[in-house]
Amino acid sequence: MTALRVGVLALQGDVREHTRMLTGLGADVVPIRRPEELARVEGLVLPGGESSVIDKLSRAFGMREPLRAAIADGMPVLGTCAGLILLAERLVDGIEGQQTLGGLDVTVRRNAFGGQVESFETELDVPAVGGPPVRATFIRAPIVEEVGPAAEVIASLPDGRLVGVRQDAIIGLSFHPELDSETRFHELFLASVRDA
Repeated sequence: MTALRVGVLALQGDVREHTRMLTGLGADVVPIRRPEELARVEGLVLPGGESSVIDKLSRAFGMREPLRAAIADGMPVLGTCAGLILLAERLVDGIEGQQTLGGLDVTVRRNAFGGQVESFETELDVPAVGGPPVRATFIRAPIVEEVGPAAEVIASLPDGRLVGVRQDAIIGLSFHPELDSETRFHELFLASVRDA
């Protein structure tokens, strides 16, 4: 069986961690910086990092419209932290002029937990991935404030705040499974690439 060829948007953020995890799961991983590279992959990871910087760089590198088109055309996507922000149709507390790529029918609040010092780890029950609770690391993380009818919640904190959503072949997470050796979300992503 040939390996699935997937991309990790490599403009800024934790590209290496996602690449290592996907390679470990048998995928052929391509760093994506240009539109022609995007055209060669079957799925895409939008990594954690600084969402406003990734937004600016995507425009500077001519990637914004190709990314929007690929997502709109149904390319499977996994977005973690900043990646979730980029996938949101609606953004609260973005910097002036900040834009998203869209794809998830959600409203996301940027840096909802405060600064770096408010980072934390917790365990989450996520029936969508099965098995024991998920170890989740939140670093200057966003929160999903509102979920439209097209999207479904797959993870929430014990206090009810929403931290994971899915819509068709798109998965958006507030936390960083790639930092905790938590492979189940990447496996779910690869399964959706295979199905597509």
